Amino acid sequence: MTLAVTFDFGQVLAELDPGFLAVKLAERGVTASPARLDRATGAGWVAYGAALRAGGHGAGAWKTFMSTVLTEAGAGAAATAETLDFLFDDQRVRNLWRRPVPGMIELARSLRARGVPVGVVSNSEGALLALIAELGWSDAFLCVADSGALGLEKPGRAIFDWAAARLGTTSRSLVHVGDSYAADVEGALGAGARAVWFAQADDRPLDPARVRAARDADEARAALLAFGVPA
Repeated sequence: MTLAVTFDFGQVLAELDPGFLAVKLAERGVTASPARLDRATGAGWVAYGAALRAGGHGAGAWKTFMSTVLTEAGAGAAATAETLDFLFDDQRVRNLWRRPVPGMIELARSLRARGVPVGVVSNSEGALLALIAELGWSDAFLCVADSGALGLEKPGRAIFDWAAARLGTTSRSLVHVGDSYAADVEGALGAGARAVWFAQADDRPLDPARVRAARDADEARAALLAFGVPA
């Protein structure tokens, strides 16, 4: 079977843009420091993973992430249901995840140039295909599995199966690159795929035959090579 690679979008291909988030909050009369918002994202992802493990999903898990970021950044008073609803709904028009992660879109394009089928598998709000086009990245991906558009969500295996079928392979021949252990690593392993845990969040032991850690684009490329992907 052909080896294929899928990437999560947020925090792997594009990061949360704290400056853009601060602008959105200002529209609601909330002042927040972009630097503090940036530093708070780590705590946000920990809370997001905990929400997924507790059975949360979709808008609920997203709002848990955002509420944590606002609170950790000292803007907890803004974490009202009304503001969180506004931020989530506005994602479809003005997505917050638009700051490129250094070297990652270049890695995706390099894989395509080597004949590797490449796609995106992301828990998003339904407009990810348009955002990728807006960023000028459509050429890098053969398919985009957006949970909000498909009604399928990580860590469930169905979204990985959907992407694999469109990449001409099966989930067992996928290597998925993602930052959330709960959504990306456990989801990929549950689908029979292998995983690159991007920007590993803790020092838990990993089975190198199935999961490798990477802190940046160079390490992600090395991890893919170790799995036999011509990167």
